[in-house]
Amino acid sequence: MPELTYIDAITSALREEMARDDRVFVLGEDVGAYGGAFGVTKGFVEEFGFYRCLDTPISESLIIGAAIGSAMMGFRPVAEMQFADFISCGFDQICNQAASLRYRYDGRVNCPIVVRAPSGGNVRGGPYHSQNPEGWFCHTPGLKVVVPAFPDDAKGLLKAAIRDDDPVLYFENKYLYRRAKGEVTEGDGLVPLGKARVVREGADVSLIAYGAAVHHAIEAADKLAEKGIECEIVDLRTLVPLDKEAVLASVRKTSHVVIVHEDWQRCGFGAEIAAIIAEEAIDSLDGPVVRVASQDTPIPFAPVLEAAHLPNADKIVAAVHKTLRDEPVS
Repeated sequence: MPELTYIDAITSALREEMARDDRVFVLGEDVGAYGGAFGVTKGFVEEFGFYRCLDTPISESLIIGAAIGSAMMGFRPVAEMQFADFISCGFDQICNQAASLRYRYDGRVNCPIVVRAPSGGNVRGGPYHSQNPEGWFCHTPGLKVVVPAFPDDAKGLLKAAIRDDDPVLYFENKYLYRRAKGEVTEGDGLVPLGKARVVREGADVSLIAYGAAVHHAIEAADKLAEKGIECEIVDLRTLVPLDKEAVLASVRKTSHVVIVHEDWQRCGFGAEIAAIIAEEAIDSLDGPVVRVASQDTPIPFAPVLEAAHLPNADKIVAAVHKTLRDEPVS
């Protein structure tokens, strides 16, 4: 299996799906001749032509609206938001139109669109280029939400999303683009939506995470292992549909849980996971459910402030001590 970066895995998935199915095309700002703001579609115009690699005006509502219309006519569009932050400009199209199409047409019409959304901090992008807005869409029935952490999942989940008949929000973390590397299966290598992945086995505490937070969890687990604390890491991979059974199985195994994500803490997806655990596995808990997330403020631009704002391994370690009720004395 070849080793790819996270971003190269995304490019590979798009290229293979466009070659496999001529109904698949990409559209967005600068995705054509320029090859995308991050280079994901570089060379696609030469390979597939301008009609399957469409440059659009700077209008997220237009991009998503055009994707919805073409999907209703039998195509499988992949719309790129140059930065996930600006997906809010197309919020009506996603949540009021795409999400409810199948319901409104009594199942006679599908909306197989994928909206790629480069998200996340640690890139010194400030409040307009660093957000993690996945929680907005997890609340809306009819949408599927995908957040890969590793290159093999980035490829396999994107391919599965393109073939899915429902609208899928695909959040890809910018910080991981050229930092996360790993072996990626050649060929299809589909990763089913709604299936979590146990990244690391452990008996003492469950770390439930997704996206870039999985890598913080791994770093924290390495530090805790030196103290004899074994962490189990569950990478959710998809938030909607959620692999609830994988979460509950891990919590029942370890009896302690820390939930980690890069989105804001208040009303973030971690709150939903905590509620599920409280409703269905509270008898298995021997300590509080603890969340580690970004602070409830706009994302700072200054490096030292951004670092303090975001979750990291040290914050996770402190959260583990809290749920184990063995906080070190300062």
